[in-house]
Amino acid sequence: MMWILFAFGSAFFAGITAILAKIGIKNTDSNLATALRTIVILIFSWFMVWITGAQHTINTLNPKTIIFLVLSGLATGMSWLCYFRALQLGNVNKVTPIDKSSTVLTMLLSMVFLGEAITGIKVLSLFLIGAGTWMMIEKKEDAKKAIDHRWLIYALGSAVFASLTSILGKIGIQDVDSNLGTAIRTIIVLLMAWILVIITKKQSEIKEIDKKNWLFLILSGLATGMSWLCYYKALQKGPAGIVVPIDKLSILLTIGFSYFILKEELSRKSFGGLILIVIGTLLLLI
Repeated sequence: MMWILFAFGSAFFAGITAILAKIGIKNTDSNLATALRTIVILIFSWFMVWITGAQHTINTLNPKTIIFLVLSGLATGMSWLCYFRALQLGNVNKVTPIDKSSTVLTMLLSMVFLGEAITGIKVLSLFLIGAGTWMMIEKKEDAKKAIDHRWLIYALGSAVFASLTSILGKIGIQDVDSNLGTAIRTIIVLLMAWILVIITKKQSEIKEIDKKNWLFLILSGLATGMSWLCYYKALQKGPAGIVVPIDKLSILLTIGFSYFILKEELSRKSFGGLILIVIGTLLLLI
């Protein structure tokens, strides 16, 4: 049952990532920030590959595994680009619940495509997580303040692609060392991120990034790398329908940090929604 510990480890580092990234992209183009963070993750992930000696198994990869790792990497890239753009436009405590709603879609897809069992507990968990997510999406806006609602579209896109990432990743890492699988996927994400940066001609803005933003971008990259390594190790050994919800418990850390560090308020309704998400997730461990 070590996969459960890895799943919780993934949640911990993912929760830290959101806050570090929010600070790091405050004055930086979100696509450029994603591309820069991915360099850190790539170095970190391949470092882990060499430490574990997983590079010796690269010749054993079959075409199916490579295809699904590439597709998973593309889905991850799209999810990241949407997520960090949403973070740049909206508040963490609004963006994160929508992004975490990928849990519901992932559980449904894992039942359909991975053949994971449908139980009464899972159905109840789906309902609680879905209801909790809906409650956490604030409806009231400050009438005196102009709100950019594009964050909602990007947050929804992040959730959809994150769900596809989990399913494709589960299939792709079944016959490969999880560290090597993570490193290969990161190459795809890096290429995708930099292609978008070049297309949008944002590479020239690198020189405008100050030391503080550089620090938080690097730290968020390291946190993401740790989260990924834990997540795909858990996903390799455990069922996607349970690993993914545990990973999404990172919302507790993210919301907590957004309240104490970023001073983002959490309403009673949102707090109630957070409780439902946690209960729904913990039920899956029964």
